[in-house]
Amino acid sequence: MKIEPNAIATICYEVRERETGTLLQHIPCDRPEQFLFGHGLLIDAFEQNLQGLTSGALFRFTVDCNNAYGPVDPSAVFDLPVSTFADEDGTIDESIVKTGHVFPMADKNGNRHFGKIIRIMEGRVTMDFNHPLAGKNLIFSGSIISIRLAEAHEIKEILSHDQKL
Repeated sequence: MKIEPNAIATICYEVRERETGTLLQHIPCDRPEQFLFGHGLLIDAFEQNLQGLTSGALFRFTVDCNNAYGPVDPSAVFDLPVSTFADEDGTIDESIVKTGHVFPMADKNGNRHFGKIIRIMEGRVTMDFNHPLAGKNLIFSGSIISIRLAEAHEIKEILSHDQKL
């Protein structure tokens, strides 16, 4: 079977930054991940480059930042009051509110975003809501372990989680 819409492919791979060769993500073959194709859950370039491949195929391709997770958006970096992280009683757990920690948050419309604390100041923190791979040109390489057709209930379940690689 080939990777096509409604296929679930089991894949092991790594992602490196093109300019530096820095390893950004590694999914080993002894713990591969499964991806549903054809439903907009993956970045278009990833899906397009794997389209038509079969089990056992190796892949390697580059995706520029504009076709991956986009450029870094300066407006997605802003300050929030440190009180945003207070418990019900107003206490702020300093072991949690630390530079580098990532928090799930919701905007005024209820949309979920992940923000990373990049600086702590008196009474406020600077949060970066850009995707961790934003602004990076990426090299994907790996192999297709297996491919199968997804069942209707699997598609429904996967789509309800709506995460994008």
